[in-house]
Amino acid sequence: MVRRLLGLLLPLAGSAAAVWLSTIIIPGISTFAETTWGTVGTVVLIALIFGVVNAVVKPVAKLVGCGIYILTLGLIALVVNGLLLWLTSWIAGKLDIPFHVDNFWPAAVLGALLVGLVTWGLHKVADVITKKREPRRVTPPPPPPQWSQPRPRG
Repeated sequence: MVRRLLGLLLPLAGSAAAVWLSTIIIPGISTFAETTWGTVGTVVLIALIFGVVNAVVKPVAKLVGCGIYILTLGLIALVVNGLLLWLTSWIAGKLDIPFHVDNFWPAAVLGALLVGLVTWGLHKVADVITKKREPRRVTPPPPPPQWSQPRPRG
């Protein structure tokens, strides 16, 4: 039960931390909440919206642009992720969430790259933390070798 809850909350916290870092590091990505708790709420909401956008739109984009993915050896994923972050900013604007990405290049692309890298790393850490460990089994030592007795001849 606790592992499942951690399995849900840690990736969300990781995505929110990645969005927060992108607002600090990348010029052109900003959150303009008035309080610290407002900023925390904003980055959590943006992480949720970005997750939903990735879950819904990204598979469709991969299916439609399969040939372009192959042709560019997957580098088009940077552009697609930038567009998804830009779409997330647009949705946030429609929902009056204080988050904005100024432009596609370089803000959205670099922001999506940073969010992707940080989220990937934090998800790896979360996988290690929430992984169910098998109990350690100590194998018994092998039995001693059987020395054969010489057979009497007779």
